[in-house]
Amino acid sequence: MALHDSLIPLLGGGAEPEQLMHVHQIPARRAVTAPWPRWAHPDVVAAYRNLGIQEPWAHQMEAAEAAHSGSHTIIATGTASGKSLAYQLPVLDAIHRTSLDDRATLEPSGAVALYLAPTKALAADQLAAVNSLKLPTVRAETYDGDTDTGARRWIRDHANLVLANPDMLHFGVLPNHTWWARFFRRLKYVIIDEAHSYRGVFGSNVANLMRRLRRICRYYGSDPVFIGASATSADPEQSFSRLIGAPVTAVTEDRSPHGSTTVALWEPQLTELKGENGARSRRTVVAETADLLANLVAAQVRTIAFIKSRRGAETISTITRRLLDEVHPSLPGRVAAYRSGYLPEERRELERRLRSGELLGIASTSALELGIDISGLDAVLVAGWPGTRASLFQQIGRAGRSGQDALAAFVASDDPLDTYLVHHPEAIFDISVEATVFDPSNPYVLGPHLCAAAAELPVTPDERELFGPAAAGLLDQLVAQGYLRKRPSGWFWTHPESAASMVNLRAAGGGPINIVESETGTLLGTMDSPQAQYQAHTGAIYVHQGTTYLVDELNEADHCAMVTRTNPEFYTQARDITQVAVLETERTEEWNGIQACFGTVKVTTQVVSYQRKALISNEILGEEPLELEAKELFTKAVWFVIDEKFLVSAGLAPADFPGSLHAAEHASIGMLPLVATSDRWDIGGVSTALHADTEKPTIFVYDGHPGGAGFAERGYEAARTWLTATRDAIRACECEGGCPSCVQSPKCGNKNNPLDKKGAVTLLNVLLEHAPDALALTS
Repeated sequence: MALHDSLIPLLGGGAEPEQLMHVHQIPARRAVTAPWPRWAHPDVVAAYRNLGIQEPWAHQMEAAEAAHSGSHTIIATGTASGKSLAYQLPVLDAIHRTSLDDRATLEPSGAVALYLAPTKALAADQLAAVNSLKLPTVRAETYDGDTDTGARRWIRDHANLVLANPDMLHFGVLPNHTWWARFFRRLKYVIIDEAHSYRGVFGSNVANLMRRLRRICRYYGSDPVFIGASATSADPEQSFSRLIGAPVTAVTEDRSPHGSTTVALWEPQLTELKGENGARSRRTVVAETADLLANLVAAQVRTIAFIKSRRGAETISTITRRLLDEVHPSLPGRVAAYRSGYLPEERRELERRLRSGELLGIASTSALELGIDISGLDAVLVAGWPGTRASLFQQIGRAGRSGQDALAAFVASDDPLDTYLVHHPEAIFDISVEATVFDPSNPYVLGPHLCAAAAELPVTPDERELFGPAAAGLLDQLVAQGYLRKRPSGWFWTHPESAASMVNLRAAGGGPINIVESETGTLLGTMDSPQAQYQAHTGAIYVHQGTTYLVDELNEADHCAMVTRTNPEFYTQARDITQVAVLETERTEEWNGIQACFGTVKVTTQVVSYQRKALISNEILGEEPLELEAKELFTKAVWFVIDEKFLVSAGLAPADFPGSLHAAEHASIGMLPLVATSDRWDIGGVSTALHADTEKPTIFVYDGHPGGAGFAERGYEAARTWLTATRDAIRACECEGGCPSCVQSPKCGNKNNPLDKKGAVTLLNVLLEHAPDALALTS
């Protein structure tokens, strides 16, 4: 009997259910160990041995040796491969040795270290791991937005391992660096955990934050070694080097043990319900994943279900509890949701219950994808493509961490990429993981960071190189705009507002929106400002810990949304209209009469209405108009300009152009994550049979972030691979006229009308036939 024969039935539906598209076996891996290094202090080695770590793994020691020797180092290995020990060993050794020396002095002068994690939960988890070593010389403390004000001064003056996040470094530490002078003088190591998560605009922001950190360290006379920990990626050396702005050494060969993992590719069945354009729809990924989670929890299998959206995590948890209530009354209380936006005490309690085994099932956003130590999980469900192969393997690696065999299932959502992947497993398992895409020179990101840097310390002419070649022109521009003042010694911040407030590390524009219960005034959670018009508009449904609320009012000026508890059987989805104007064409490639272009565009978007959709079936129950302010976005795009004569000669009449272009645009947006580290919510698109700037039929796909995030440019560079996969995905879908699995989009402002599935395949064939090396691409 094959190994998966005993695991797949746990999902339900028998040994070979028809939703099962493919089974892939990730074999077990044996450990390769190495001796502790001679330089490691005996006390530190003894502390690890007391935890049961008698011999470390070979890759841990390779990374520790590199960092100890003074090289910036990135360790990029799989989930549960012990990356923490690799950076902890040199850091704790330095702290312990110099702290012992300090005992003879009144003024501490020993080494200190800064640990940065993308989430507070991960920093709290790392603190617990360090404290478990029980080294009396190590004074480790978290320093984030939850830290008590009274504790902050003690941490600055006495902690020798500070665990923070990029947000706190940006807002709380660097602007107040004089308070931290003693810490910066002694800073020997900076640890950047989960380095692969710094991608897109967030990655660009953090890259500039690291350059600001390095110049502050230089000012105080320190030159710390940066150590990164990352999931596997295509080129971790290049990515981490770009993140910190310095050459690095990469350690990528994983020598840790891991149990065998059975990975199922699962596609929900088509239902008899018909959606927009009369197309049959599949059962929703939320309903399908809730069923699978309920089956596993009922079988006492400890399971985590990942989904990208907050609403999805809440809904999976709610439906799962409802299903389990029919099995046994003790089971619903053993399932919960976990996501960002919860209050700190809620997150800590959920993490405790998950570690203890009190929770059997949890539905989570990627907040639990990261390296929080949750051992003992037996199964992972991934609801919808998480954006990258790296994220997929990071998520499925959460199970089997204790060495046992594990089960993982990727459940396809109604999305062209998901459909393509469950039918093309080689695109998941036979292709290397993606490189991390971000652009530190993005002027919309770099400009505010130059202001923040100048407010911390005047930027000298010699420091322009640290921020890249675009910095010189931006500094002059900021002087002209009145933000900076030029003096012979450098550029000074002279503006009355806070320079740090000009930077939004994680999102574009505005501060967070507070979600407040109308009746009690209770703060339920927060939401990033750009999401608010789509998810917290008046009439929207908001879910928090299984409780559903109706948004009474969105007040963007006061950064709040007032909500009232309700219990509907539907969810809401906002719709928008979008226009694109070409500002500058930066790169063009001629495809025998067709132009593939990349450049700067202005995107004008307005949220105009929202639909109410049934939770289980996705059936549209109604639509209501909205009156919200239009937003302008200056960003990067890839676009394809097609001469009408090529389409006509391929058999498309002019009346077919709008539907064919629209369908090809939707599908290409859905497929872009195949070649770029994005998901479809990072990007947008517009198609038109006659665009005002190109004067021809044109398809645009753009980055949904000011200045661009690198995704559209990656699409331009990998256009042939991208468009070939898009065409193949449409052609392989078994629907007749187009469905959410091929050409319909969940965020279409035109109600997915018009759409021409066959015309899209014809149009994409025209593009590929004109592309260079077309014979290798068409079939």
